[in-house]
Amino acid sequence: MRTRLAIKVHAIMEHYFPERRVFLKSDNDTRFIRLRPETQVIAFAGSALLVAWAIVATAIILMDSIGSGNFREQAKRDQRTYQARLNDLSAQRDTRAEEALAAQNRFNAALKQISVMQSELLESETRRLELETGIEVIQTTLRDTMKERKEARQQVAALEGSLEEGGVELVRTASSNAPVDFLAEALARTAAERDQVIADAQTALLEADEMAQRIELMQDQNDTIFRQLEEAMTVSVAPLDKMFRNAGMPTDRILETVRRGYSGQGGPMSPLSFSTRGEPPTGDTLRANRLLNQMDRLNLYRIAAQKAPFATPVKSSFRFTSPFGYRRDPKTGGRRMHSGVDFAASSGTPLYATADGVVTHAGWQSGYGRLVKIQHEFGIETRYAHLSRLRVKVGERVSRGERIGDMGASGRVTGVHLHYEVRVGGKAVNPMIYIKAANDVF
Repeated sequence: MRTRLAIKVHAIMEHYFPERRVFLKSDNDTRFIRLRPETQVIAFAGSALLVAWAIVATAIILMDSIGSGNFREQAKRDQRTYQARLNDLSAQRDTRAEEALAAQNRFNAALKQISVMQSELLESETRRLELETGIEVIQTTLRDTMKERKEARQQVAALEGSLEEGGVELVRTASSNAPVDFLAEALARTAAERDQVIADAQTALLEADEMAQRIELMQDQNDTIFRQLEEAMTVSVAPLDKMFRNAGMPTDRILETVRRGYSGQGGPMSPLSFSTRGEPPTGDTLRANRLLNQMDRLNLYRIAAQKAPFATPVKSSFRFTSPFGYRRDPKTGGRRMHSGVDFAASSGTPLYATADGVVTHAGWQSGYGRLVKIQHEFGIETRYAHLSRLRVKVGERVSRGERIGDMGASGRVTGVHLHYEVRVGGKAVNPMIYIKAANDVF
């Protein structure tokens, strides 16, 4: 069976590829090469494969050349778009920085004005208390004077009646060693005292009217000061409260934590109490206490803002190169979580702490390279990775704006940049939440 199949296949190949002989002739001899059908089929198949491979390879090269040209053009367009976007972001950042500086100046000016207004308020309240005390003294003196004037009038009336009814007897008595001059002197002295009492009473009434006008003017001034202070407190406290809420931080718990942390001099402001007789507080006292509460809240916010990372770690010119969230890994090409934001600038760019805290790590860590970790209040931790130089040590206490290192390319990186993280309770959160919240206030 196999022999027949082989004979049949050989016959088919003989039909299409008959046996050929290639003669090689020299001067002395003639030789030939016998080309069997099988050899011709193998040669034809090899030639066909070689031609097909050449065609496919040429097509691939042409397609790759065309595709690479399109890819380069697309990459250039993407690069131009990205560069324009970076320039726009840089301009927006500079504008935000200028606005933040202006807002901070306004905030400092408002704090100074509030301090001056608070001093004026306390002085005006002291003057008002002195005026009220003076009015009470004047009113007491006036009542005593009126009482004495009434008694003097009664005495004068009694003396005049005695003179009218017993004039003759008085003359007789006077002639019997009771001098009339003594009586006249007594009457004149009583009349002078009466006139003096009347004059004192009129003067006291005038002083009381003048004092009432001064009190009314003082109340108007106090109301103006109260209103300006209330407006200043509203303008100052509301943005800070919004900043903390935008960052997802519970303001009441944070303020209570800061209040418990008071030590040494200072601390929460005590409410005013002007009455020592247990009387209910006046309207001005209630307004003053409300202002003191707002001032206390503003002071607590100011302290809390220093302890939370409401700042940017890079103050020099930079650009954002990678946001927080899932992204394509620049090393492996796979999808991976990016737990911070990247700031790109030149090598050696100064890096600063974004809040007060304590350094818990300053050294090499796999993937991060040279890394600084700072533990802040409220369970917040910040991380600064890929540094070229460390400028702090473990256990060192740093303040916001203090230089902690230099930007570099240590660890698992593709270029010079800062990898900045914010972690709350050990969980990474988007640092831009704090940076944007601070831009709306500072």
